[in-house]
Amino acid sequence: MNRTPPPPDAAAPAPAASRTVQARAVRYAYRVPMLLWHLLVDLPLLLLALNPLTGGLRLAGGERLDHRLIRAWSAGLMRVFGFRLRRSGTPVPAAALFVANHVSWVDIVALHSQRMMGFVAKKEISRWPLVGWLASRGETIFHQRGSQESLGGVLHEMLARLRGGHSVGVFPEGRTRDGRSVGPFHARIFLAAVEAGVAVQPVALRYGDRASAQTVVAFHPGESFLGNFLRLLGEPARSAEVAFLAPIAPGDADGRRRIAEVARQRIVAAMGGDPGPPAA
Repeated sequence: MNRTPPPPDAAAPAPAASRTVQARAVRYAYRVPMLLWHLLVDLPLLLLALNPLTGGLRLAGGERLDHRLIRAWSAGLMRVFGFRLRRSGTPVPAAALFVANHVSWVDIVALHSQRMMGFVAKKEISRWPLVGWLASRGETIFHQRGSQESLGGVLHEMLARLRGGHSVGVFPEGRTRDGRSVGPFHARIFLAAVEAGVAVQPVALRYGDRASAQTVVAFHPGESFLGNFLRLLGEPARSAEVAFLAPIAPGDADGRRRIAEVARQRIVAAMGGDPGPPAA
């Protein structure tokens, strides 16, 4: 007589799901101590090194010593999270406006691992644990979104820094997205580069092979900074590529709107996507 096999125990987790949970637990087991060491040992050493005496020192290649130390610490933080850094292209050595697609808080760390720049970031980041404090130390310009007065102050500060020989990094989309596409670029943020007469260099941030993990790194619906931070800490190791694309020299494109369009087109092309809507 044929007997129908008993149904599987619904309470028992599927083997694949169980292995995923176990693998994540293993990653937490060695990454949490690495993170604590990086924050409690490496970070204080970095802060001790960032003082007026070292601020003016330059290495053989001309890079400032304090900038090199910040890059090294940022690269170390990326390794803690399992990111294998890759760089393609060459960042503009002089003062420039670097513009990139925006996926997550990781973007700032990835960019800082390759080139020191003061970022324009939403004011809410200044209140985020650890990252907000680090952003302040990294010469971040905070902007209150929706405030024209704040935007005017940001543009004024950007212009002063660019004219003073310092680079600035911005995310022209204005906010993070789900990682599936690159949103319209706000053209007004390019005004500082136009008035300062400096190059604009687009940068494509690609997570995973052929940007396959953009949606994994991006904030999920309703996910907080802390939730994203902890989730990424347990994710499998993957590549993180910082692709410095052809810069837009002063005079190569006419006006801030056209510069915004060209910068976005180059980033979208590097991501292998459709250019979509023009700059806002």
